[in-house]
Amino acid sequence: MVKRQKKHSAKKGMNQGQNEGHSEPAKISPNTRYEYCSERLSPFGGLLALEKFMDAVKFREVLEGFYQPPGRTPDQGHYRTVYGILVLLFIGFSRLWHFQYIQTDPLVCALFGVSRLPHATTYWRYVASLGINQGRSLLLVMAALRERVWQLCGISYPTIHVNLDTTVETLFGDQEGGRKGHNTKYRGKRGLRPVLGFVEETREYLVGRLRKGTTISGKEVADVIRSIKNYLPACVKKVILRGDGEFISWDAVKASEDEGHVYIFGNKVCKPPFDSKAWYKVHKDDTVEYNECWYKPTGWPGERRFVCMRIPGKKSNKADTQIELLEDGGYVYRDFVTNHSGKSHQAIDEYDKRADCENQIGEVKREGLSAIPTHQFMNNYAYFQIVLLSYNVWRSFKMIAEYSEKLKKAEEKPAATILSGIQDNTLRIARLKLLLIAAKLVTTGNTTKVKYSEHDSRAAGLFSFMEHLDRVRAQARPWLNGSLWQCRHMAGLRLQRAENTS
Repeated sequence: MVKRQKKHSAKKGMNQGQNEGHSEPAKISPNTRYEYCSERLSPFGGLLALEKFMDAVKFREVLEGFYQPPGRTPDQGHYRTVYGILVLLFIGFSRLWHFQYIQTDPLVCALFGVSRLPHATTYWRYVASLGINQGRSLLLVMAALRERVWQLCGISYPTIHVNLDTTVETLFGDQEGGRKGHNTKYRGKRGLRPVLGFVEETREYLVGRLRKGTTISGKEVADVIRSIKNYLPACVKKVILRGDGEFISWDAVKASEDEGHVYIFGNKVCKPPFDSKAWYKVHKDDTVEYNECWYKPTGWPGERRFVCMRIPGKKSNKADTQIELLEDGGYVYRDFVTNHSGKSHQAIDEYDKRADCENQIGEVKREGLSAIPTHQFMNNYAYFQIVLLSYNVWRSFKMIAEYSEKLKKAEEKPAATILSGIQDNTLRIARLKLLLIAAKLVTTGNTTKVKYSEHDSRAAGLFSFMEHLDRVRAQARPWLNGSLWQCRHMAGLRLQRAENTS
């Protein structure tokens, strides 16, 4: 018996991407089934935006132009090896053996055109071949990257604030350079004591180095200060240095004055005589008073300006690292040496904004600064700069994302997206917004696509950001047009002459 039915009687398929397609929400119970799928999935969907960003700023050109490679050349080349370590740190893994977790990730492997990443020992051997010269050359790489990103974001700061500070990296093994010193968390433990300088306006790492675990000397501070100009964008004409009492010395003061920098350093080594009749208040109802004097500390060739504030009714805390000159009549004193031209309270208010430096150091530690990969100091010195290069890449990544959102608002005036205010987010939050987005890698014929879920609210912001990066990539080196200021770093590239003629 033959049953006849009307042709095309089947119901029209419903678009699974629409919310109306699900009459009831999905439920998961302990009895829910599970199985494998044949699709290539990745939790790091934001890596496509990273690849577009690296192409937009011509990162390979910068690295190959300024990076001084070691004598040992790996099979995959210096660029791909350094870029592999940067991707590992960018994702959030701070140790080289973490490569085993992303060794077969489809997006990570697609970035390098391989089906499987090299073993972690490949990167271990490369780090073991690095030294002081590689670490110093990476500072030039960061300087060139900074200039290009500032140009792309329309940034032109004539004055910047550089916050200097040291931190402690506790050692739990037999690493070279470890010394017993100031270590409040692990008292009596050996450690390293790196020095770092951050740009307050953009929160980028500017200059620094890994050091032995001893208190920093005046000569070392002076060397850091004299190197600052080598890494500044061409638009910067004035630098205001701020450091705590560990940085005060005649060497640091002289280096700052020779370089033309404004400096404000905390004082913990001398007691300038302030006139008891010269104390003043900014407002009539204030309890805090300010004063200043010119004083020549022992061993200094001349007088320098010291400013001071005294706070009534505050008890001293022995755990405080901020210097306190003395306690007299219920007052606690804070004083600083400076060549700041403003009044005493203005100079101290300028210094107090430095407090955010501690947050930046804590963030850098979480990004991998606390990982000491080898026993050799020179290897760790170079790895220190690689970690901070990854930190700066994230900072630049967020700056351009925020800038693209501002352009979009200025043109279309849309509702705020997930990228609004991302420049002020910590890197952990930024990873949730721009990196840890589920993606599917699809290859059809000769075409490879990365697909994202339209149900993910973050995908729209990521798409908008990548569209902006594509527009930047379509331009021919926009940082060379001179609309803001001329880049300094181009003279150091081997390809500079050929680029200008093209």
